[in-house]
Amino acid sequence: MARPVPAIKVFRPIWRRNFSASTSRSAINKLCKSAEEAVKDVKGNSTLLVGGFGFSGVPNTLINAVHARSEVKNLTVVSNNAGMPGAGLGQLLESKQITKMIASFIGENKVFEKMYLTGDLTLELTPQGTIAEKCAAGAAGVPAFYTPAAYGTIIQTGELPIRYNKDGSVAEMSKPKETRTFNGKEFILEESIFGDYALVRAHKADKLGNCQFRKAMNNFNEAMAKNAKYTIVEADEIVEVGEIAPESIHLQGIYVDAVIQSTEPTQIEKLTFAKNPEDLLAAGSGEATARRERIVKRAAKEFKDGMYVNLGIGIPLIAPSYLPEGVEVVLQAENGILGLGGYPHPGEEDPDLINPGKETVTLGRGASLFGSHESFGMIRAGKIDLTMLGALQVSQFGDLANFMLPGKVKGVGGAMDLVANPEKTKVVVTMEHTDKKGNPKILSDCTFPLTGPRCVSTIITDLAVFDVSTTEGLTLIEHAEGVTIDEIRSKTAAPFKVSADLKPMQL
Repeated sequence: MARPVPAIKVFRPIWRRNFSASTSRSAINKLCKSAEEAVKDVKGNSTLLVGGFGFSGVPNTLINAVHARSEVKNLTVVSNNAGMPGAGLGQLLESKQITKMIASFIGENKVFEKMYLTGDLTLELTPQGTIAEKCAAGAAGVPAFYTPAAYGTIIQTGELPIRYNKDGSVAEMSKPKETRTFNGKEFILEESIFGDYALVRAHKADKLGNCQFRKAMNNFNEAMAKNAKYTIVEADEIVEVGEIAPESIHLQGIYVDAVIQSTEPTQIEKLTFAKNPEDLLAAGSGEATARRERIVKRAAKEFKDGMYVNLGIGIPLIAPSYLPEGVEVVLQAENGILGLGGYPHPGEEDPDLINPGKETVTLGRGASLFGSHESFGMIRAGKIDLTMLGALQVSQFGDLANFMLPGKVKGVGGAMDLVANPEKTKVVVTMEHTDKKGNPKILSDCTFPLTGPRCVSTIITDLAVFDVSTTEGLTLIEHAEGVTIDEIRSKTAAPFKVSADLKPMQL
């Protein structure tokens, strides 16, 4: 006798039972009629996370709305920088609604710098990658983490003023960071950020709060949006639910509380067009241009086929124009670009495509885009083969100082992260051999605050090329044409050995 076939039970998905169109439940709708409505519950004495890098991805419509609420004061604002005077967060500085900034860069914002130096503003200068990771870790519910960035610097030792008195004396210093050794390498402990509110900008958003970024506007926006207790998004376009393909949603609606239509266009801070390499090199006198050309052409020899490379602003950015024949490298930028292209031709410029120097750029073939937290993760993990950057000073054992001159404050930017893993990422410094007063820039010990200890492996100047050993010191391996060893010694304030295979500079 055949066995009876058991009845098959059909299970209906819970969402169909509870959230079908036939129910009376109102649809989720996070759209607000105006920026004023979206920020009406923002309170003073809170921590405000503000996305954007340069002018790309800056939520100016929302910033303007907070600025209009003059009663919202004593804000702690976390952002890469603070805009420019009268623009973006610069407005909130001028109205004194911000009492504390956590930022990596002051840049050309003279109002920001003056308020800090005259005691009107508390400033926690923080490496750019550390800010990104503080927000990303907080978003993931992680209270603290260890990072190699800034170990051996005044940020780790607690020697950075965070607040001044009106007379210019220091009112408060930063606190020393806890350190710990993992696998023979030193790290510092950084506490995560937990924001009360986040103001971010996206390209597209729907009423569920799903968002999509375009080009390099993600930068800090994604990590900050995911972090805050209450996240407000302004979008260039409001679209219907389902119009953004699921795999193209970069910021999920679960993180977003309110959405508005952006009314402020994205400006371009540094409109930069493609030029001939010779025009990029031009700097003052013909002699100065010749010095730069020598450095750039020699620096280009450091690129090897297939390398992933991160370049600092200035001379390093020009070096790819002189790539050796048959060599292809992939350029990475801290603001979330892998596959950075050259400068655009007129008409090709895009306000959401900028490099770390805020200049307009293009994308190379096969480029990809992501958030700054992802970008710095690549950097700290040693996925970048080579980083090339400028310097104020380099010591005989490879200490690097390139972020602060006495009496001047610009910020730390991303350099501390870029030199944090010299075991995996080769660090090449390009600079003139002496400063404008003729003082040597290669010293036995740096006198300026360090960006990183014992991290530089090669120094390329207008006079010479040095190999750098963190234990043995400097070895002169190349000299510029017509430059003697005695001249190099007279302009170098550190001892060095001369290679038995000393050559003229390879150009």
